[in-house]
Amino acid sequence: MTAPAFTPLASGFSFLEAPRWHDGRLWLSDFYTHRVLTVDLAGRVETVAEVPQQPSGLGWLPDGRLLVVSMRDRRLLRREADGTLAVHADLAGIAGGHCNDMVVDAQGRAWVGNFGFDLMGGAPPQRATLARVDPDGRVHAAAHDLCFPNGSAITPDGRTLLVGESFGNRVSAFDIAPDGSLGPRRDWATFAPLPTATDFIGVLGQLAIAPDGCTLDAEGCLWIADAIGQRVVRVREGGEIVQALSTAPLGVFACALGGDDGRTLFLCVAPDFDEHARSAAREAQLWSVRVDVPHAGWP
Repeated sequence: MTAPAFTPLASGFSFLEAPRWHDGRLWLSDFYTHRVLTVDLAGRVETVAEVPQQPSGLGWLPDGRLLVVSMRDRRLLRREADGTLAVHADLAGIAGGHCNDMVVDAQGRAWVGNFGFDLMGGAPPQRATLARVDPDGRVHAAAHDLCFPNGSAITPDGRTLLVGESFGNRVSAFDIAPDGSLGPRRDWATFAPLPTATDFIGVLGQLAIAPDGCTLDAEGCLWIADAIGQRVVRVREGGEIVQALSTAPLGVFACALGGDDGRTLFLCVAPDFDEHARSAAREAQLWSVRVDVPHAGWP
């Protein structure tokens, strides 16, 4: 594992998630200041939306309107042309915990993960259901029995959805049918057996990699933020780790490829993911590093 010379782009955040390169800027959510931000390559920060119930996953409809996951009230919001936020979908009937990361495809279909249980309240881990939200706001249960579905990506042909399961030691793959329904789950990459512990601390102790935010490249590899390993890893289908970049002593919880040529890897780093510690401090940072293979697919 190497420790390259990362370039700090911006700092002073609570906890950054869901970075997306779009329209020449990086868009991302800052959980505990309840803001959706943009950051350009000079490090200039702009607030583009305020989400009182905590923003997470980001994506865009084909007409350019921004979709934002509102975590605590389990809703998907839509930013209109005048900057106001409207409810695009209510996910409370599917989500078993806070809604979290999301990927939106070229048709405007959004796949939204959720915790599945009260993570920050110390509840025992439970399996979760992945939601699909159609462009008109209709909500469907897309896949069941997932171990904390988190960062997700869609292949460039639009036919395969990859879902990182943070508490499952795996990335799962699903074929996407023309109507948006998903085929059976299959392993895209596995890093260790499924945890058998029934408590949060026990599950953490059985994880080899906790896949968090992720981004696809043009060689079909997936860059994955390892939420427990203080590293970002580049993984081939099948589970081979072909590159690992250490962020120690900080953790890394999301990543995105972007920049004008798609070869800048952006990293969202912070000391940990503890809600109480992160909401009380402004220690999260945005880093970047150049890589050889450019971005592909969604987000």
